[in-house]
Order: sequence, then structure tokens, then C-alpha cells
Amino acid sequence: MKISGTFDVKLEPLDAATQGQHGIAFGRMAIDKVYHGALEGQARGEMLTVMTEVKGSAGYVAAEQVTGTLSGRRGSFVLQHYGNMKGGGEFLMLQVVPDSATDELVGLTGKMDIRIEDGEHFYEFDYDLPG
Repeated sequence: MKISGTFDVKLEPLDAATQGQHGIAFGRMAIDKVYHGALEGQARGEMLTVMTEVKGSAGYVAAEQVTGTLSGRRGSFVLQHYGNMKGGGEFLMLQVVPDSATDELVGLTGKMDIRIEDGEHFYEFDYDLPG
């Protein structure tokens, strides 16, 4: 199945766990999201970021637990993020953590793509669900 929709996101800075050296800045953020569309629900999680001295070069990892309904089936699952940026280009990967799904979503696998256009956040979720 492939679905798409929008989401609202709020990031709140948390105390950084590590101080960087040689121009490296680490950050830590709380994630609070609301998904709309065939995926309806809320997500909470954490993000770790790293910024370099070079403008536009950065990376992040994150995990968020999504709770709500996916195509009418109720439950929760965890998305794991990995991303980096360099010179205007970016690489981003979001995948469902194996065996993290609950209730009617048990067995869920998949990957999500996100994009931002004119300040609005969009997702495309390509997933498999048994039954």
C-alpha cells in the first residue's frame, strides 16, 4: 500500500548530551507531530542533530512513536530516521522499526518519504500489513 498526506510538526530543543569540538555543534530535540490523511494520529520522539562549520552540511538521527489509525486500523509503530545534508542536497531515510507495531498494526513494515513545500510538510508512506 502507498498512502500520502500532511503532517504538522513541532520541535523543541532539549539539553544537548554532548559538546562538540572543532566547529561541530550537537543538538537534541523533542518531536511532536500530528499526521493527517490515511495515517491519522500523533507522534512523539527525539532527534539528535549535528551541524558542521560548513553552511548547509548537517546530519540527524531520530525515532518517533506514531499512535493512531493507518488506513482504518488502530495501533502504534516506531519510525526510525536517518538524514544528512550537503551543499543543498539531502539524503533522508525513514523506516518502520521491525516488530515495533502494536494492536491491529502488528507485522507492519515500510518506509516513509517526507518533503517540505512552502512551509507545509507532506509524507508518502509505502507499507505492508499482514491480513
